[in-house]
Parts: sequence; C-alpha cells; structure tokens
Amino acid sequence: MKISKIEVFPLTLPMKQNFFISGGKVGDLGQGAPHVYVKITDDEGAEGWGEARPSHRWSYETLESVTTTIEHYLKPVLLGESVRDLNRIHRLMDRSIAAGFSKGMPIAKAAVDMAIHDLLAKHHGTHLPGLWMGTFKDTIRLSYLISTNDPDQACKKAREAKENGYLAIDVKIGLNPKLDVQILEAVKQAAPELYFRADANQAYTLTEAVRLSREMERIGVDVFEQPLKANDLTGHAELRRKTGIPIALDESIWSAGDLIQAIRTEACDMVVIKVTKTGGLKEARLCGEIAKEANLGLLGGGLTESTLGLTASAHLFNYLDLQIPVDLNGPFFLADDPAADGLQVRNGTVHLSGREGIGCTIAEEKIQKYAFKRE
Repeated sequence: MKISKIEVFPLTLPMKQNFFISGGKVGDLGQGAPHVYVKITDDEGAEGWGEARPSHRWSYETLESVTTTIEHYLKPVLLGESVRDLNRIHRLMDRSIAAGFSKGMPIAKAAVDMAIHDLLAKHHGTHLPGLWMGTFKDTIRLSYLISTNDPDQACKKAREAKENGYLAIDVKIGLNPKLDVQILEAVKQAAPELYFRADANQAYTLTEAVRLSREMERIGVDVFEQPLKANDLTGHAELRRKTGIPIALDESIWSAGDLIQAIRTEACDMVVIKVTKTGGLKEARLCGEIAKEANLGLLGGGLTESTLGLTASAHLFNYLDLQIPVDLNGPFFLADDPAADGLQVRNGTVHLSGREGIGCTIAEEKIQKYAFKRE
C-alpha cells in the first residue's frame, strides 16, 4: 500500500448563519466558509478522505496556504510512501514544513493525516476506533454553541438548547466585553442545569480575566476556556491561583509538547482536544492520552468542520471516553457539505454509522459544486 495520488480540493461551503468569535467573523452567511478536502489514493486504487478547516481569525492558516502547502510541500515528499507507516508520514511532513512556536501548518497536515487514517481503516475492514483497538460507540452528545452579542438572543438560544435535549452549552464571549456578564447571566437563567462552557478565544488581559472569572463564579459557569493569549502560560497559571473556575486551554496547545509545557507550568485544569489544530488524529489522540494521565479534564472541540471532520473527531472523542458533551459545531452553521453516511444529528446527539474508515461517502459532484472560485 503506497501513496500513488494526492488530490486537494479547496471549497467554500454554504452557511446557515454567521459565526463570530472574539477575533471576528469565522463563517459568513453570504460568502460561506473555507474548507479543504484531500483525497489520497493508494497503488491498489483504494481511497481515503480528509478535511482541513482553516480560519484566518482563529489561526494563521488560510484556505490558500493549506492548499499550496499540501500541493507544493507535502505531496512531493509523500508520493510513493507506505500508507502503513504513519510515523514516517508525519516525520516527512514535519521535515518539509518546520515548526515555528509550535507545530508548522497543523491544519494542512491534519487533512493528510485524516485521509491516511481513513485509508488504513478501510484496508483493515474496520471503522476508525477499530484501527486503535478501541470499541465502536454509536453516539456522542453535542454541546449547543451560542455566538451572539445580544443577551436576549443568547437567552432564546439557551432555551432552544434545553428544549431540544442538549446537556451542555458553549457560549462565545469577548465579542463585546461590555455585554459578557449580561450574556452569561441570560444563558444561565434560561438553562440553569446545563453544563456551561464560556469560550473567550484569547480575548482578555489577565486583569480583565480575573475580574470576569469572579462574575462567572457568581453566575455558575463551569469552565473558562482560553481567556488569555495562546503563549501566556504563566498568565493562565496566575489566573488559576486567583479563581475557583476551572481554566481550559485550547489555542495554547497545538502539540503534545505544548501540552507538556502547560502541565509543567500548571497553566490549566482542562484541555481542549481538536483534531485539526494538532495536525491530525495521531497527535490529538496522544494529547488526549497524556492529559488523562496527568489527571486533567478533557473537552472536545472542532473548527466548524463538515460531516467528514466531525465524524472523525467524534470517533476519537468516544475512544478517549470524553464525558462532557463536545463542541462539534458544524451542524449549527453549515447548510450543506460533500460528505454523507457518517452520522445523523438528533436532539443534541450525534448518531454514528460505524461504516468502514471514518464512515463517510463523499459526493464528488458536490466537490465540484462548492469548489472555491477566486473572485
């Protein structure tokens, strides 16, 4: 099983609603959202699919940089390599695109890693958990994501989450810091029994985060996610000493090495596992296992991936036995995508098919329909 072909498909997928984080808009109702699909074919004709979801307001990678990185730097060193040697594939990718502060171009590498996992599992005639000697689980619970700077709208969405069977809520804060407390209060009042995750996406200074965390303690927020800049581990450690709210790190952890530094500096109580930010399933699984051994809490997250990336992430989170409903928010925002068969979402629960590989069938006519067109 050698890699004979790597194809890259930059896409713009349609959105059902706008999506904002503290850094700005990451999905546009009118313009759609950038995604990159990768198809890897081996010398026996078998195919594996992977996905990257770049967002230039969340990280430095863009649709254009992911596409050119795979085409011009990763593809040339991987053609002819054995599909079975995943460690060598990652060594070659990391040698071709070196690390900066952390892993270099992880979102681009994640699409390749995901496609290799899909191909390997299909070759072995098993689903993704079977590749890791794990047990297939057919469901996973979702957290309901709220992204608005309108307290009334936040209250309405929290009620919808409760009425539709969700057990957790993830609220984006920092969109308008003056309204953060009102939004958090509105959500808690509307759905007091739901697990409450407040995600700042690096919006605050230490002083602001300390002040807000005290309000969160009063309101009853369960976890404060990524309040400070990604590289400010000492600031997060200081915040932990000044608040009773558990602190979770997301953008601070792009690799197992980053996680170890966070553990050494006592910078967090919980870790957000995301497949795409860590360069794929291989490193995300390692991060999850290290965090569990360090007795840290685990949260599952995504980057508004389509059905393909969501299904792969759901399998990993089940393998890691995540207990808190996960923030895989693609279904809340994407109107359509090229992947089918992998899952269905009903009443806050993802139902997984258990088909071979990741479990998705790719409609290549939709690959053409949603192909990125430069204006």
